[in-house]
Amino acid sequence: MASVGFRHVEKAYGKVKVIHGIGFDIADGEFVVLVGPSGCGKSTLLRMLAGLEEISGGDILIDGKVINDLESKDRDIAMVFQSYALYPHMTVRENMGFSLRLRKADASVMTDRVARAAQILNLDALLDRYPRELSGGQRQRVAMGRAIVRDPKVFLFDEPLSNLDAKLRVAMRAEIKALHQRLKTTTVYVTHDQIEAMTMADRIVVMHDGIVEQIGTPLELFDQPRNLFVAQFIGSPAMNVLQGTLSKTVGGVSVHAQGRQWPVAALAQGHDGQQVHYGVRPGDIRITDEGQGIAAKVVVVEPTGAETELVLEVGDSTLVVVLHGRTSVRPDQVVGLDIDAHKVHLFDVGSGQRID
Repeated sequence: MASVGFRHVEKAYGKVKVIHGIGFDIADGEFVVLVGPSGCGKSTLLRMLAGLEEISGGDILIDGKVINDLESKDRDIAMVFQSYALYPHMTVRENMGFSLRLRKADASVMTDRVARAAQILNLDALLDRYPRELSGGQRQRVAMGRAIVRDPKVFLFDEPLSNLDAKLRVAMRAEIKALHQRLKTTTVYVTHDQIEAMTMADRIVVMHDGIVEQIGTPLELFDQPRNLFVAQFIGSPAMNVLQGTLSKTVGGVSVHAQGRQWPVAALAQGHDGQQVHYGVRPGDIRITDEGQGIAAKVVVVEPTGAETELVLEVGDSTLVVVLHGRTSVRPDQVVGLDIDAHKVHLFDVGSGQRID
């Protein structure tokens, strides 16, 4: 196991800079997820850590040692790719033990490590099969097993579940998390799927346009997003956001948007008349009878079994509400919205930064 550090790391392709001075630390044994939209630089950062991309500026450290000029094979890391990257002419056993064979490891060591990894990943019965004879989930487990047998200091995962169907992705998420809890190996995981990030990570690094927007635990990012980008990226369905004007008077605080007054808890920051984004998560809105709360028209009702998702119109804006259980509400019905003022998030329109 090992700690990982990034110190003002930059990456440019010619005159185009894609990573802008990123710096943060990953503790020994921590599971950190890099998340963000396509093109934000998360995979590039991972590949620089792996030694597959050159660093244009700054330093990358493993256990306090700068590894910028160290060959990939000498960094003591193991990477699991999106495409599995299995050798089609080799059996599962041969694929898993290939890296040890390249290192000319003792045959008994190779046999023991492959057997241990196969047991951990429930691959014992598949060791003599070829990749073409395996399902997508089984191939991904083989790719993980190949990484485990190396007993590396750091595991790197580059969107390993994106080729799997939805049900299998959920199962593999649990397997990877359980694997980390068992091995306690430092893990850096890249995904564009914020649900994967929320369910797997000890800490999440939210990236956007080559910079780090916020680092924190899943619940810290969900409850206290630092800016509008993080607020709208973390959480599914996404946070509802309205643009309005902040009103701070002796009588209290509210936001005027879409011809209605929206509740806000007491604010230490912000000033009367300030243009703000008013954010509230779909699960923090309750439906009441017409004439109570903020009037809204139901557009779509989407029952999913345990929950019901409503799409509502308020003025020119669309809001999403998630209700636990089932509802008798129907399309075209006018309902009231009851919003907990303490669950509201405010962001400055100009900077996008949070107003506390």
